[in-house]
Amino acid sequence: MIQHMKYNICTLVYLLAGLLLMTTSCKKSNDPYNPEHTKSTLIKDLAGDTLASMGEGVEGKEQRPFYPFLFRFSDQKQVFLKTAKDSSGFLKTGDWDLCFGDIYNSLVSCNSGTLKGSPGLGGPGKGAAIVIIDKPYEQVHEAPADDIFIHEGRPGVGWDPGNGNGWFFYSLSNHLVVPVKNRTFVLKTADGKFAKLELINVYKGNPPLVVDLFWPAPYFTFRYYVQQDGSRNISTL
Repeated sequence: MIQHMKYNICTLVYLLAGLLLMTTSCKKSNDPYNPEHTKSTLIKDLAGDTLASMGEGVEGKEQRPFYPFLFRFSDQKQVFLKTAKDSSGFLKTGDWDLCFGDIYNSLVSCNSGTLKGSPGLGGPGKGAAIVIIDKPYEQVHEAPADDIFIHEGRPGVGWDPGNGNGWFFYSLSNHLVVPVKNRTFVLKTADGKFAKLELINVYKGNPPLVVDLFWPAPYFTFRYYVQQDGSRNISTL
Protein backbone atom coordinates (compact mmCIF):
# COMPACT_ATOMS: atom_id res chain seq x y z
CA MET A 1 0.00 0.00 0.00
CA ILE A 2 2.79 2.41 1.03
CA GLN A 3 4.74 1.47 -2.07
CA HIS A 4 1.67 2.19 -4.20
CA MET A 5 1.25 5.64 -2.60
CA LYS A 6 4.93 6.45 -3.24
CA TYR A 7 4.45 5.48 -6.88
CA ASN A 8 1.40 7.75 -7.22
CA ILE A 9 3.18 10.69 -5.55
CA CYS A 10 6.19 10.31 -7.83
CA THR A 11 3.91 10.14 -10.86
CA LEU A 12 2.12 13.30 -9.76
CA VAL A 13 5.42 15.15 -9.27
CA TYR A 14 6.60 14.19 -12.74
CA LEU A 15 3.29 15.28 -14.28
CA LEU A 16 3.40 18.65 -12.53
CA ALA A 17 7.03 19.16 -13.55
CA GLY A 18 6.15 18.32 -17.14
CA LEU A 19 3.17 20.66 -17.11
CA LEU A 20 5.32 23.49 -15.70
CA LEU A 21 7.93 22.93 -18.40
CA MET A 22 5.29 22.97 -21.13
CA THR A 23 3.78 26.17 -19.75
CA THR A 24 7.18 27.87 -19.58
CA SER A 25 7.99 26.80 -23.13
CA CYS A 26 4.67 28.12 -24.42
CA LYS A 27 5.19 31.49 -22.74
CA LYS A 28 8.70 31.72 -24.15
CA SER A 29 7.68 30.89 -27.72
CA ASN A 30 4.76 33.33 -27.69
CA ASP A 31 6.75 36.26 -26.31
CA PRO A 32 7.32 38.59 -29.29
CA TYR A 33 9.98 40.55 -27.41
CA ASN A 34 12.08 37.51 -26.62
CA PRO A 35 15.24 37.92 -28.70
CA GLU A 36 15.36 34.15 -29.17
CA HIS A 37 12.00 34.27 -30.93
CA THR A 38 13.20 36.16 -33.99
CA LYS A 39 16.34 37.31 -35.79
CA SER A 40 15.84 40.81 -34.49
CA THR A 41 17.93 42.84 -32.09
CA LEU A 42 16.07 43.96 -28.99
CA ILE A 43 17.20 47.10 -27.20
CA LYS A 44 15.95 47.58 -23.66
CA ASP A 45 15.94 50.85 -21.75
CA LEU A 46 18.40 52.77 -23.91
CA ALA A 47 18.79 55.98 -21.94
CA GLY A 48 18.14 59.22 -23.78
CA ASP A 49 18.87 62.64 -22.34
CA THR A 50 17.47 61.87 -18.89
CA LEU A 51 18.89 65.04 -17.29
CA ALA A 52 16.81 67.48 -19.35
CA SER A 53 13.40 68.74 -18.30
CA MET A 54 10.58 70.63 -19.97
CA GLY A 55 9.79 72.50 -16.77
CA GLU A 56 11.83 74.06 -14.00
CA GLY A 57 12.25 72.80 -10.45
CA VAL A 58 12.42 69.08 -11.31
CA GLU A 59 14.82 67.40 -8.90
CA GLY A 60 17.96 66.06 -10.57
CA LYS A 61 17.17 67.68 -13.92
CA GLU A 62 17.72 71.01 -15.60
CA GLN A 63 15.29 72.93 -17.77
CA ARG A 64 16.79 73.00 -21.26
CA PRO A 65 16.32 71.44 -24.71
CA PHE A 66 16.97 67.70 -24.90
CA TYR A 67 20.29 66.71 -26.42
CA PRO A 68 19.66 64.57 -29.53
CA PHE A 69 21.52 61.30 -29.89
CA LEU A 70 22.51 59.05 -32.78
CA PHE A 71 22.23 55.27 -32.89
CA ARG A 72 23.95 52.76 -35.16
CA PHE A 73 22.29 49.41 -35.88
CA SER A 74 25.44 47.38 -36.48
CA ASP A 75 27.00 47.74 -33.04
CA GLN A 76 24.42 49.73 -31.04
CA LYS A 77 26.79 52.71 -30.78
CA GLN A 78 25.14 55.76 -29.22
CA VAL A 79 26.48 59.30 -29.62
CA PHE A 80 24.99 62.38 -27.96
CA LEU A 81 25.13 65.73 -29.72
CA LYS A 82 25.60 68.20 -26.88
CA THR A 83 27.51 70.90 -28.71
CA ALA A 84 27.73 72.46 -32.16
CA LYS A 85 31.06 70.70 -32.52
CA ASP A 86 29.38 67.35 -31.84
CA SER A 87 26.77 68.06 -34.51
CA SER A 88 29.27 69.17 -37.11
CA GLY A 89 31.45 66.15 -36.40
CA PHE A 90 28.83 63.39 -36.48
CA LEU A 91 25.62 64.39 -38.28
CA LYS A 92 27.01 64.56 -41.81
CA THR A 93 28.55 61.09 -41.68
CA GLY A 94 27.47 57.56 -42.52
CA ASP A 95 28.23 56.35 -39.00
CA TRP A 96 24.66 56.33 -37.69
CA ASP A 97 21.25 55.04 -38.73
CA LEU A 98 18.74 56.70 -36.39
CA CYS A 99 18.61 60.10 -34.75
CA PHE A 100 16.50 60.53 -31.61
CA GLY A 101 15.77 64.24 -31.39
CA ASP A 102 13.28 66.83 -30.17
CA ILE A 103 11.38 66.67 -26.86
CA TYR A 104 12.23 63.56 -24.84
CA ASN A 105 14.27 62.39 -27.86
CA SER A 106 10.96 61.19 -29.24
CA LEU A 107 11.38 62.19 -32.91
CA VAL A 108 13.12 59.26 -34.62
CA SER A 109 14.71 60.12 -37.98
CA CYS A 110 16.69 58.32 -40.66
CA ASN A 111 20.12 59.20 -42.04
CA SER A 112 19.62 60.44 -45.58
CA GLY A 113 21.96 62.81 -47.33
CA THR A 114 19.29 63.78 -49.87
CA LEU A 115 15.98 63.72 -47.99
CA LYS A 116 14.72 67.09 -46.80
CA GLY A 117 14.02 66.93 -43.08
CA SER A 118 16.62 64.28 -42.32
CA PRO A 119 19.30 65.39 -39.83
CA GLY A 120 21.83 63.83 -42.20
CA LEU A 121 20.87 66.05 -45.14
CA GLY A 122 24.00 66.96 -47.08
CA GLY A 123 25.98 64.01 -45.80
CA PRO A 124 26.77 60.58 -47.31
CA GLY A 125 23.88 58.74 -45.63
CA LYS A 126 21.92 56.48 -48.00
CA GLY A 127 18.87 56.11 -45.78
CA ALA A 128 15.46 56.29 -47.43
CA ALA A 129 12.35 57.86 -45.96
CA ILE A 130 10.62 55.93 -43.20
CA VAL A 131 7.54 54.05 -44.42
CA ILE A 132 4.81 53.40 -41.86
CA ILE A 133 3.04 50.06 -42.05
CA ASP A 134 0.07 49.36 -39.80
CA LYS A 135 0.86 45.72 -39.24
CA PRO A 136 2.48 43.86 -36.39
CA TYR A 137 6.25 43.72 -36.71
CA GLU A 138 6.24 39.95 -37.14
CA GLN A 139 3.88 40.21 -40.12
CA VAL A 140 6.03 42.61 -42.16
CA HIS A 141 8.12 40.40 -44.42
CA GLU A 142 9.10 42.61 -47.36
CA ALA A 143 10.22 46.21 -47.80
CA PRO A 144 7.87 48.34 -49.95
CA ALA A 145 8.64 49.36 -53.54
CA ASP A 146 10.81 52.39 -54.19
CA ASP A 147 7.90 54.59 -55.21
CA ILE A 148 6.26 53.95 -51.82
CA PHE A 149 9.36 55.27 -50.09
CA ILE A 150 9.33 58.33 -52.36
CA HIS A 151 5.65 59.20 -52.12
CA GLU A 152 4.64 57.95 -48.68
CA GLY A 153 7.83 57.98 -46.65
CA ARG A 154 8.76 60.48 -43.96
CA PRO A 155 12.15 61.68 -42.74
CA GLY A 156 11.13 61.05 -39.14
CA VAL A 157 8.33 59.73 -36.93
CA GLY A 158 7.22 61.02 -33.56
CA TRP A 159 3.92 62.16 -32.09
CA ASP A 160 0.84 60.82 -33.84
CA PRO A 161 -1.92 63.41 -33.38
CA GLY A 162 -4.39 61.08 -35.05
CA ASN A 163 -3.15 61.15 -38.63
CA GLY A 164 -1.37 57.79 -38.48
CA ASN A 165 2.09 59.30 -39.00
CA GLY A 166 3.79 58.71 -35.67
CA TRP A 167 4.81 56.04 -33.20
CA PHE A 168 3.10 57.31 -30.06
CA PHE A 169 0.01 59.14 -28.86
CA TYR A 170 0.42 62.03 -26.47
CA SER A 171 -2.26 63.60 -24.34
CA LEU A 172 -2.08 67.33 -23.64
CA SER A 173 -4.23 66.77 -20.56
CA ASN A 174 -2.14 64.17 -18.71
CA HIS A 175 1.14 64.58 -20.64
CA LEU A 176 1.68 60.84 -20.92
CA VAL A 177 2.99 58.93 -23.92
CA VAL A 178 1.20 55.84 -25.21
CA PRO A 179 3.06 53.92 -27.96
CA VAL A 180 0.99 52.89 -30.98
CA LYS A 181 0.53 49.13 -31.09
CA ASN A 182 1.11 47.01 -34.19
CA ARG A 183 2.82 49.75 -36.17
CA THR A 184 6.04 48.92 -37.99
CA PHE A 185 8.53 51.24 -39.65
CA VAL A 186 10.58 50.26 -42.70
CA LEU A 187 13.61 52.30 -43.65
CA LYS A 188 17.10 52.09 -45.09
CA THR A 189 20.26 52.14 -43.06
CA ALA A 190 22.99 54.69 -43.65
CA ASP A 191 24.66 52.26 -46.07
CA GLY A 192 21.44 51.58 -47.98
CA LYS A 193 20.21 48.26 -46.55
CA PHE A 194 16.56 47.63 -45.80
CA ALA A 195 15.56 47.47 -42.16
CA LYS A 196 12.41 47.29 -40.10
CA LEU A 197 11.88 48.86 -36.73
CA GLU A 198 9.38 48.70 -33.90
CA LEU A 199 9.42 51.46 -31.30
CA ILE A 200 7.98 49.86 -28.18
CA ASN A 201 8.26 52.29 -25.28
CA VAL A 202 9.83 55.48 -23.97
CA TYR A 203 9.42 54.65 -20.26
CA LYS A 204 11.96 52.76 -18.16
CA GLY A 205 11.20 49.08 -17.74
CA ASN A 206 8.76 48.98 -20.68
CA PRO A 207 5.68 49.11 -18.43
CA PRO A 208 2.38 48.17 -20.13
CA LEU A 209 0.67 51.24 -18.71
CA VAL A 210 1.99 54.44 -17.13
CA VAL A 211 -0.16 56.75 -15.04
CA ASP A 212 2.66 58.50 -13.20
CA LEU A 213 3.77 61.69 -14.94
CA PHE A 214 7.21 61.34 -13.35
CA TRP A 215 7.90 57.78 -14.41
CA PRO A 216 11.59 57.68 -15.52
CA ALA A 217 11.95 58.72 -19.19
CA PRO A 218 13.26 58.76 -21.83
CA TYR A 219 14.42 55.13 -21.79
CA PHE A 220 13.81 53.52 -25.17
CA THR A 221 12.81 49.94 -25.78
CA PHE A 222 12.72 48.95 -29.42
CA ARG A 223 13.67 46.17 -31.80
CA TYR A 224 14.97 46.11 -35.35
CA TYR A 225 16.22 43.88 -38.12
CA VAL A 226 18.62 44.74 -40.94
CA GLN A 227 18.68 42.59 -44.08
CA GLN A 228 22.39 42.23 -44.73
CA ASP A 229 22.15 40.79 -48.26
CA GLY A 230 20.60 43.98 -49.62
CA SER A 231 17.30 42.36 -50.62
CA ARG A 232 13.82 43.48 -49.55
CA ASN A 233 13.31 40.35 -47.48
CA ILE A 234 12.88 41.61 -43.92
CA SER A 235 11.11 38.57 -42.49
CA THR A 236 12.29 37.76 -39.00
CA LEU A 237 10.50 34.46 -38.55
